Formats: sequence, C-alpha cells, structure tokens
Amino acid sequence: MRITRIEQIQGGRGRARIFLDDAFAFVLYKKECKEYGITEGGELSGEAYASIVEELLPKRARLRAMHLLEKRPYTEKGLRDKLSDGEYPEETVSSAIDYVRSYGYIDDLRYARDHIAYHLQDRNRARLERDLMTKGVGRDVIAQAFREVLAEEGYGDAQDARSLEADMIRKELRKKHFDGEQASYEERMKILAQLSRKGYSAEALREALGSPHSSSS
Repeated sequence: MRITRIEQIQGGRGRARIFLDDAFAFVLYKKECKEYGITEGGELSGEAYASIVEELLPKRARLRAMHLLEKRPYTEKGLRDKLSDGEYPEETVSSAIDYVRSYGYIDDLRYARDHIAYHLQDRNRARLERDLMTKGVGRDVIAQAFREVLAEEGYGDAQDARSLEADMIRKELRKKHFDGEQASYEERMKILAQLSRKGYSAEALREALGSPHSSSS
C-alpha cells in the first residue's frame, strides 16, 4: 500500500491523518509514524498495516474509552460519538465499545436510571425522556428505567406516578406565585397552556390545578 498523503492535524498533539492509496486510513501520532516508517510517498507493508489496525488502534481506542469513562458516565451512543470524533475506524470504535461493555462500564439502563433518579424532583417525565433520547437511549430502556426508579421511590403504579408529577407541578406553581383560588379563568388557562407545553400530562395537571372556573369573573 502506498502512503499517498500525510496530513498534520492542527492542535492535534502531533497527530496526523494517514492516506493509503489516496483514501483516508487512520490517524497516527508522530512517534507511531516513526515506528512504522510512515513517510509520504513510501510503502506500507501488509504486515505493518495489520499491526496498526488490529493491535495499535484497538488498544489505543480501549484506553481512550476507559479514560473518558473515568471522567463521567457515557451512554453507548455518547461514547461511540466521542471515539468517532477521534477519527478511529468504525470497526475499531465498535471493538472498544464491546470491550468496555463486557466489563459493565457502559450500561444504558443504569445511565437512564441514574439520570432519572437525580432529576426526578425537578424535571417532568417528558423532559427526562427527551434528555435521554438525545443521549441515544432507546424508548424501551427509558420506560424500564422509569418503572424501576419510581418503584424504588415508592411510586408503584400509574396513580402514584401521576401524583409525583402533580407535586412537581405544584412546586412550579409556587415558584410562579400562582394562586389557583384567586386566579381568573384566563390566568388559569394561560398557566395550563404553559405547563402543557413543558410536557406534563393532562391527568397530573388536573390533579394539581383542580377544576377551572366555569367562566371568567
């Protein structure tokens, strides 16, 4: 394989993109280029190529994944995206993901449970679902995480979960200094619309707000 181009990465701490036969192949550090005799216009043997893609890059990607996870938890998608940003080949990224998953270092259900438990009292369910889906967590995993967290918090059924949501609504109403007894019909409808847009269920809103006045005063 002919090394047709070596492109230095600005701010890349001595890293360079290596192109073989005019196609991007992988990123190597300056020291690694020296070790493998990578020079523009030179040749890369099949043995050297195999060593890079089957040994060097997978090892480096695993270490990178572990380093990232030491700093904070990631979902599988989040970690995959982070490794892909480092321009690792797709198969190398998948190998690193499989490695850390095998040791239980990434677990989307655990990530979702932790996120829900932490924000249970300050974010409604729709907001939490959006947050987790943005992180790449699947709907089934999110639903399971909600069931488990709510059960642990003592909310064992739909009625209990709705009561929790209603409590969150009441908390928001207190922050807004909203007095349901003194509010006009128009004021109640306005606050109802605001809360509905935040994703609160109609059942929880009725429980928190009670029955609106039948007409404006």
